[in-house]
Amino acid sequence: LISSATKSLRMETEILEKKLQDAQTKLAEKDGDKEKEIQSLKRLISELEFQLTMEKNNNESFLDKLRKEMKHKSDELEKLTQERTQLIHNLSQVQEENWLLQETVRRECEERCGLTAALGRAREQVRELRRLGGTGP
Repeated sequence: LISSATKSLRMETEILEKKLQDAQTKLAEKDGDKEKEIQSLKRLISELEFQLTMEKNNNESFLDKLRKEMKHKSDELEKLTQERTQLIHNLSQVQEENWLLQETVRRECEERCGLTAALGRAREQVRELRRLGGTGP
């Protein structure tokens, strides 16, 4: 009976040891698979971090370019604004000069009209004197 029980226990022990070995093998395989997955994820993380760094650099470069362009446009706008102000000032001076010239022409025209009228009266007087005096000066 003892021998039979011992034999039965040995067989059961062998079965359990075999199951233990199988479980340990499966566990080692799972650990290996998990380690491979961890390494794969680490590589993926590294690649993504590199891409993120590249994108940040590209964005910073793009922002720098936009800032420079904006500064250039701002400088151009300031220059154009100054030119516009100068042109408005020049226009104002030209308009004032034009008004003065028009006023001068108006006065000269009035003066010419007055002189023309005086000349007409003088001619009329000369005709009248000639008619009255015959050959007088």
